[in-house]
Formats: sequence, C-alpha cells, structure tokens
Amino acid sequence: MGVFKIEGGIPLKGEITPQGAKNEALQILCAVLLTGDKVKINNIPDIIDINKLITLLGNLGVKIQRNEPGSITFQADEVNVGYLETEAFKAEGGALRGSIMIVGPLLARFGRGYIPKPGGDKIGRRRLDTHFEGFINLGAKFRYNREDHFYGVESPKEGLKGTDMLLDEASVTGTANIVMAAVLAKGQTTVYNAACEPYLQQLCKMLNSMGAKITGVGSNLLTIEGVESLGGCEHRILPDMIEIGSWIGLAAMTKSEITIKNVSWENLGLIPNTFRKLGITIEKKGDDIYIPAHKDGYEVKTDIDGSILTIADAPWPGFTPDLLSIVLVVATQAKGDVLIHQKMFESRLFFVDKLIDMGAKIMLCDPHRAVVMGHNFESQLKATTMSSPDIRAGISLLIAALSAKGTSTIQNIEQIDRGYERIDERLRAIGAKIVRA
Repeated sequence: MGVFKIEGGIPLKGEITPQGAKNEALQILCAVLLTGDKVKINNIPDIIDINKLITLLGNLGVKIQRNEPGSITFQADEVNVGYLETEAFKAEGGALRGSIMIVGPLLARFGRGYIPKPGGDKIGRRRLDTHFEGFINLGAKFRYNREDHFYGVESPKEGLKGTDMLLDEASVTGTANIVMAAVLAKGQTTVYNAACEPYLQQLCKMLNSMGAKITGVGSNLLTIEGVESLGGCEHRILPDMIEIGSWIGLAAMTKSEITIKNVSWENLGLIPNTFRKLGITIEKKGDDIYIPAHKDGYEVKTDIDGSILTIADAPWPGFTPDLLSIVLVVATQAKGDVLIHQKMFESRLFFVDKLIDMGAKIMLCDPHRAVVMGHNFESQLKATTMSSPDIRAGISLLIAALSAKGTSTIQNIEQIDRGYERIDERLRAIGAKIVRA
C-alpha cells in the first residue's frame, strides 16, 4: 500500500484544472454497450475506478482505441455476453460499484445482464432495489443467488416494454440504468422521481445524440420513446464538480491564492454558495473560479435568525453528499460553528476521529450528524499519521494534512487514487510538498 508524506502549513499558488467527472464517466462508458457503432469519449479521467471499468469493457469484447490523453474510442460490435457468468467476471465486477450500470445496456441490447454484488466505498448501506425494480417494471425477470450475491435480469422473448414508473428514491445510478434499458424498449416509458444531476443530464444528451428520444432532461420526470437501435457519437465529459469543491476547500484552508480553470459554472449548482456560507471568498472570472488567499481566515455565516449554520446533503439541485466530507474538514478552521448533516450514508462521517487527533473540535452526534466547533484560524491542526477509509474522506484528510503544521503521513492512498488523477503531481505544480512513497 502506498503512502503520502505531506509537509503542511505551506501556502500554495497557481492554477489547477479539474479532471473529467468520475461519476459521469461511469455512466457514459457503460452506455457504449448500447450500440455496435464507434463511440468517442473525451475528457476521461485517468483514475483507478474508471480504468477498472475500461478493463471490464475490454474483457466483454469491446474494442478500445486510445487517442490523445483522456480520449478513447469504443466499439461494442462483438460483445461476449457469456463472460458475465464466468468466475473472472464475478471477481472483476464485484470490485467496482459503477459496474452495476452495465446491466441496463446489456439487458436492453442483448436481453440479459448479470452482476455480482458491486463494491465501492464502505460508507453505509447502498441499495440496488431501484435498479432492479425498474428493470422488472420494463418486463424483465429477476433472479438473485444469495450464496454468492449474484444478480441477474433477463428480458422476455418479446423484449422489454415501456411503462410508467415512480422511483422509490431519486437514485442517480438507478435512474441511469433504467434510462439505458428503456431507450431500446418497445413503446413509451415515463420515469418520475428521476435523478436530475448534471451527469445524468449528460447521459441523456449523449443518448439522444445516438438516436434515443428522451424528453424532460434536467427535470425529475423523464419520458423515453423506445427506438429500434442506437448509433455512434462523440461526447465530452464535464469537469468534476467534486474535485472543484475539493480545490475550493484546499485553497481556503491553506491560505492559498488559487484559480480553478474551466469549471462549467452552470453545472455547479449550490456548491459555490455553500462554501460562501463558510465565509470563503469565491469569485467568478469567465468560466474560472478565483479564490484569494484567506490570510485572515474565514468566518461562518449564521442563519438569518442567528441559529447555527446547518449544511445538509440532498438530491440535485440540493448539495451533493460527496462534498460533505470536504465541508466538514474546511469548517474545522472556520470562525464559528457548523452542523453537518449527512442524510444519505450512515458511515461517511466516521473519519472524524482522525481530524480530532489533529486537534479539530468535532462532536459526532450520531452516525448522520456532527457539530464542528471552528478554531480561531491561527490555531493550526497538527500533523499526524492516518489512513484513508474512502475516496472523499481520503481527500479531506489530505486537505487537512496540507494545512496542518508539521509532516503528516496518509496510508491507503489507493482510495484517493480511485477518484483523483495524479493528485500528488498536480499539487506539487502549485507548490505543495507532497511525496508518494
């Protein structure tokens, strides 16, 4: 297992460009299975989870042609669906949570799709019911092997049939999977309580460019008119909003002057204003974000009635749960108190003990809520040795280490590499003292 050695307390300066969005890429790459034509995807992040999915597609028989960095052309004209029932696939598919989204395209185009229980971050229970209930509503037959946790769906002889459905939760991956299955179903499908995140919108726009007929994109009611087949296309992935939020937090905590380039402002939603509530100055310069050095710190803004500021996650256009770990660590150095309410995952806040070891004042109320009692900004966190439990907690601990006094060690950095591309190189380019060992 690799480690990062970080000398903290050093102000950074410069420009940083966000990578392509991981959560969009997972959906978009699975969608290449819907056609035998060539599909060119640009701005693909070079990270562990995405590379695992690309390898999985290759093992399924998808032709992969690498172009310039970040650009790959896929052609799924000779897919080996039988690979899905091999022991090799059970090991491979179970290692990546995003692999669940191959099921919808395979079911739609080949009439069957299988998946072992997918892995991913250990941040609490993550249901798959929405995915499979959607497939069942389209007419698929479902089976589940409890011994090896293997899921399967198969379409009837007459194929999938469009229907009306109300999702029990606005699951992003669930909505994506159902939409990819419905685009080739016979007749019309309506999906109410659909997720409407920018990344899901991107998937729908890509599918429409391939010949699908999806309306209501950007709302929670999608209407899909099934088509006979889809063709090829070229698609560019958005910048990663989670990485953008990470850089905002990094700049404030390390008192750094940083410009984040090409952020796609119209797709950031509440992210800039949420950080502004923590007292962070964020300036819009074209499509860039400029953050001045917060040499005098930043002060939390209370609610209108003077109550403690509460930051909670919610489905889009609410604040994304993937940034609550970042907000929590940034709040440790703010002037004022903040209540962090993580509604979706019951284990995501369990890394706060590591921040407490660094000198942060945090009270974990229950698995979903933590009160952060901000320091006087001059009271730095102190360096320590810690381990990264998941992607988002890992980047939060890295930000804490970069702001702390002394040399910190972060273990299990493969968790960070799963979601952040060449992060040590990119941080060194703006002045960080970080070494991968």
